Amino acid sequence: MVDSAPRTSATPGRARAGVALMFFTNGVLFSTLLPRYPEIKSAFELSNSQFGLLVVAFPAGAMLAAGFGGRVIRRLGTLRTNAIGSAALALAMAFAGLSDVVWLFAAALVLAGAFDAIVDAAQNVQAVVVEQWRGRSVMNSFHALWSVGAATGGAIGAGAAAAEVDLGLQMVVNGAVWAVVALLACRLAIVPAPVRAELRAAEEQQHRHADAVGVAPRRRGLAWRLLLPLVLLAICGTLVEDVANNWAALYLGREAGAPTVVAGLGLTVALGAQFVGRLLGDPMTDRWGRGSIARAGGLVIAAGALLIVAAPVYPLALAGFALAGFGCATLVPAAFAAAAAVPGLPEGTGIALLGWLMRIGFLATSPAVGWLSDLTSLRAAMLIPFVAGLVAALIAHTRLVDRARP
Repeated sequence: MVDSAPRTSATPGRARAGVALMFFTNGVLFSTLLPRYPEIKSAFELSNSQFGLLVVAFPAGAMLAAGFGGRVIRRLGTLRTNAIGSAALALAMAFAGLSDVVWLFAAALVLAGAFDAIVDAAQNVQAVVVEQWRGRSVMNSFHALWSVGAATGGAIGAGAAAAEVDLGLQMVVNGAVWAVVALLACRLAIVPAPVRAELRAAEEQQHRHADAVGVAPRRRGLAWRLLLPLVLLAICGTLVEDVANNWAALYLGREAGAPTVVAGLGLTVALGAQFVGRLLGDPMTDRWGRGSIARAGGLVIAAGALLIVAAPVYPLALAGFALAGFGCATLVPAAFAAAAAVPGLPEGTGIALLGWLMRIGFLATSPAVGWLSDLTSLRAAMLIPFVAGLVAALIAHTRLVDRARP
């Protein structure tokens, strides 16, 4: 497979379908393992703290490898990187499923995290190219399909667990199937070489114009001044997800007085609203611009966080989580799209570095909430998303440029 080979059958719609399938496949590949975690913990006879350390292996591998994503993409091309990386990710996940020794399982997760980070960079680079070719926003829908893929993978894993399918067999079959789908996705996602050349020429022209009026960096090091606010914008978006993942059920049960069955819906409500926001994000971006939508998203996050903190009853707190989830929907896609256009960085580097630094943010969010809740209360700690929403709105206002769509 050659990224630059001309394909007369290639069209923007076909390329969009291919990239959408890439995101969906990436979501499926890892998440099928998650419903089997309780039996893995039991099989290895791990304590809670030991299990917590074990599952950190995946994000640790991602952080180790994500910074190299741009270099790999420039050497192999986005489609080869995605195809080979997806197959390697599938193999690593199969190896994890077959491992009967805990350190081998951990090693497989480290490798899986590393391949996942590189695939993530490659699919986002290709997504930006396809969006430029189409001339309309599509980044939000791609990230929405990743969420659908992750949910699908979870359902596959849960069904296999309920049917008592051997874990190793499940991961081998799952990996083989989705590795083939990833190859098909890469074939569909081809953007012809002349089109890519035209898009790059147009982007370089924009950079030369920016440099002429004194707003573009003249040294690569100054590109970080443009990239780091985008990293912070992405972290503000993922912070809402992380808080919902780790604290929503606890907050709704202890602070808002929700019954156990309702408290467990906090994450579902937040992620469901995020999914809706991503489906609506592209038409809203086309109409009002990426910066305006991200700015509004930050303010919606802040409003949702205030509702969570001030809610006297749990239905209002649930509504607050829904608002925060909806508001964060477009922040990460907007950050990836803007990172791809940062001047002074080679192709793929901005997206790869954003993905790498964004993952580091995951290490700080939950400890920060825990520390502040111990110092004050969990209700007060929920003001962290409020601050994140305001920061996101400020960054979007100052760093994201709205461009009219044809």
